[in-house]
Order: sequence, then structure tokens, then C-alpha cells
Amino acid sequence: MKLIRLLLAPLALFSFASPAGAAEKLVLAFGDSLTVGYNLPPGQGFAPQLEAALRKQGISARVHNAGVSGDTTAQGKARLRWVLGSLKSKPDVAIVELGANDMLRGLDPGQAEANLDAILAELQRQKIRTLLAGMAAAPNLGRAYAKRFDPIYPRLAAKYRVALYPFFLAGVVNDRSLHIGDAIHPNERGVSVMVRGILPQVKHLLTTP
Repeated sequence: MKLIRLLLAPLALFSFASPAGAAEKLVLAFGDSLTVGYNLPPGQGFAPQLEAALRKQGISARVHNAGVSGDTTAQGKARLRWVLGSLKSKPDVAIVELGANDMLRGLDPGQAEANLDAILAELQRQKIRTLLAGMAAAPNLGRAYAKRFDPIYPRLAAKYRVALYPFFLAGVVNDRSLHIGDAIHPNERGVSVMVRGILPQVKHLLTTP
């Protein structure tokens, strides 16, 4: 009996054991303060909440937080290659969430679109599946600005044939109870609403061949 157990042990290891993290997926959350988890406790920002939500769905994934507070599309464009080069492996999915700071500063929507275009082109060149998270112009900027800014995201998503989550702050933006004191950034509950909204598309990109 002892001999049989010794003979079967290697077979059991071969059948059931796998290298640690071999099946783990990598999601790159590339954005600004909405991605980074501005003024939130550790573990309560977008990246860690999304990672926890994916794992609850049975998907072994690590979400890399590449958000920088205050970043415009131009600053995101400037650091994209450095971010990708700093990772140990190529992301399975990249979530691009930029443009809010361009909008809040009233920067030229045409330039924001050109910057996002360059970001998507680089991700496409590196063959990284991408989910573009959209933004909408604040009402105080006027209809003329919104008419130029809002169509950026669906237009670029169509051009590069990438997935589009139309509005990153959907379900949060008009609810003060889901924001921190500045009434701009989401609190922990607000982030959970954002994660629930975007989760199905992230899951689809990670699980579809």
C-alpha cells in the first residue's frame, strides 16, 4: 500500500498542481484620480474594488492601479509607454479612463481626442484589449463645449473597435451621498456603484477568446 501511494503521488501533483498565478489575468486601470481612489482608504479605490469583484465572479485577476490624480489626456499619453514597460507582463485588458481633467479645465476637446486617439493606437499596436471609459461635459461648460466633448468617446471606440463604457460615473454623478466632501470624487460606496456598472464588460473581455 505504501508503495502504491508513493507511485501515485507524482501523478497527483501532475494532475492537480499548477504554477502559482499561472491563470491570473492582468487588468491595467489607466486613468486619473477617479481610477487612483482619491482620498479613499486603502483597498477602497476603483482598482482594488474591481479586483475583488472579479475574484468573486471566479476570475483570478490582478488590477494594476495606474491612475494619477490630476492627469489630463496629454499627461496620460506621455506616460503610457513607461507604464506598459514597467509591468512584468502585458495586460490582458486595459481600461482607459481619461478626459475628466481636460473637461474640468475647459481644454480643447479636439486636443483631448487626439491624445486619446494616440493612447488607443498604442494599445492596439501592442495588441492589448481595451475598454474605453467615457466622460461627459459638466453642464456649466455649456452646450457648445458638450457638443464637441461628449462624442469623443463613442467616435474613438468605433474607430478602434474597442469596448465602450459610455460614462464612468454613471449612477454616481448626481448623488451627493456617493461622493466625498468635494462633491466631485466618489466615496467607497460610489466606487462600488462604478465597479458594478463596468464589471460585466471587464469580465467579458477577460473571458472571451
